[in-house]
Amino acid sequence: MHPVSPEWASAIDAYLAAQRASSAATSTMYTRRQHLEHLARRVDVGPWRLTSDELVAYVDAQPWARETARGRRTTLDSFYRWAKRAGHVKRSPAKVLDKVKPGDPNPNPVPDDVYLAALARADVDEALWIDLAAEHGLRRAEIARIHSRDIVPTLLGYDLVVHGKGGKLRRVPLTSAMHRALSARGAGYLFPGAEGGHVSARWLGKRVNRLLEAPWTIHKLRHRAATRFYLAAEGDPYAVAELMGWANISMVRVYVRLPDTRLRGIVEAASRHATLRTP
Repeated sequence: MHPVSPEWASAIDAYLAAQRASSAATSTMYTRRQHLEHLARRVDVGPWRLTSDELVAYVDAQPWARETARGRRTTLDSFYRWAKRAGHVKRSPAKVLDKVKPGDPNPNPVPDDVYLAALARADVDEALWIDLAAEHGLRRAEIARIHSRDIVPTLLGYDLVVHGKGGKLRRVPLTSAMHRALSARGAGYLFPGAEGGHVSARWLGKRVNRLLEAPWTIHKLRHRAATRFYLAAEGDPYAVAELMGWANISMVRVYVRLPDTRLRGIVEAASRHATLRTP
């Protein structure tokens, strides 16, 4: 592994400038920079001389989980499609990469004991981050950039205007406790930091993940929120999708751990302990 070369750095900056001009989300550009710099440190040629064979060899050498591989492929495909449009390459070397199919849904919400133990160890900021993910369904990047102006009154209380993926906005009702806690933080970004005035989403995620302990992550707190929303909504997937910021309702299956009460009851009722009578 070696430093990012000036040629790669210039190419990545130009690509991200084009992304920014197309209104790509800040969190998306940050992720794509990380992906491309990872590649740049592990190949021996510049971006416009990289061959399909070299790119395949790079991807093959990485111990990525399926969802990670899907995200990396998306970045590589986007980068080289831009490069082709800009005239840097005649053919995208990423064209040979097969699409990575999504895995089977495996929702895994953070259990109560893990959630409560993390809250007990958290400082004031970290406790808010945990509850914004676990009780309001926010992504780490959405939490990081909350501004005081995003808290808006409604007839029934207060909503939070959430800046989601792709610059999409949604409104999530705030619990009374969360509204009080956020409103007490004053004006401006509620979690100040060095990334455009607010805390880094990556650093925020790392801090919460340390509190949760492996294998649990801040992302699994969103699984918890989605599952609890589903139960509270009595199985209304549209309400869950709206709160979580999903355009595709099939995402409910990916995040929601359906209650097994009915299935468990069927198994118990069919058991020999329930059906066999003692003479």
